[in-house]
Amino acid sequence: MSASVLRVERLRVAYDHPLGAVCAVDDVSFSLRPRERFGLVGESGSGKSTMALAILRLIKPPGHIEAGAVWFEDTALFSLTDEAMRGLRLASIAMVPQGSMNALNPVLRIREQIRDALADHRERLSRREFAARVCELLTQVGLPGEVADKYPHELSGGMKQRACIAIAIALRPKVIIADEPTSALDVVVQQQVMETLGHVQAELGAALILIGHDMGLMAQFVDRLGIMYAGRLVEAAPIGEIISAPRHPYTRMLIDSLPSLERKTGLRGIPGLAPLMRDLRSGCAFHPRCRVAEAGCRTRKPAMRDIADDISVACHRA
Repeated sequence: MSASVLRVERLRVAYDHPLGAVCAVDDVSFSLRPRERFGLVGESGSGKSTMALAILRLIKPPGHIEAGAVWFEDTALFSLTDEAMRGLRLASIAMVPQGSMNALNPVLRIREQIRDALADHRERLSRREFAARVCELLTQVGLPGEVADKYPHELSGGMKQRACIAIAIALRPKVIIADEPTSALDVVVQQQVMETLGHVQAELGAALILIGHDMGLMAQFVDRLGIMYAGRLVEAAPIGEIISAPRHPYTRMLIDSLPSLERKTGLRGIPGLAPLMRDLRSGCAFHPRCRVAEAGCRTRKPAMRDIADDISVACHRA
């Protein structure tokens, strides 16, 4: 097994609330190997985006990192100064944000936004070198060179998202975190954006964390998948194992909710709603919605444990 390029160890993130601290990410651990594509799936509010922001130390009050560690290669990110962490963002770990229209500055042309990213990391380029770099970045993400002179509102949704990818790869990071990069895009544009993301990831030799809701997209794109529920990682395994033999009941129900070309049955949604993080019950957080819950599931919180090579699950019945 290759050495990890990124390790998350027992990460815990909470938000202050008048009724007490609300834990949004609870004791999550996983590793990311060089060049690997690791997916994170879960319902809205399961803690996926919060974890991505915590890795980059971008959690702002009332949120705070309560415990855990994140390692980039041999560097403990939580021990870095603010200035050192600022230098590591984008250069080593970059993020493709959710909602490109909100991420891009509406009053700056794309060229100037790329310039800001380079200047913030003290990249000194001549005018000719900078023009060549911008053209190279836009070509990498499948955009014509004239996009550099456009404002964000002059671009389509897919073009804006690819512009965000161009900014994210400007300094050739080793890790890319893509937080729902196809959100609010139609299916054709979604495919184009994912092809672009896969192309630049392979070209850079970077590792990738893909956050999303679409199990079908994950099945086609990632090497390994993690399932999050109520702030916890409840299953992690190679994508083939998860799709063919899911160990956690929540994973099974997520897969069953997908339409099938083989069987002519109605869609089966997951009954109930994801719990409020400030109102979690004792035991397994999923037990009120679980079809196979036992008495012990209501009182004992299952720990994440290895049950086979590269397969971990947090379920008493696994």
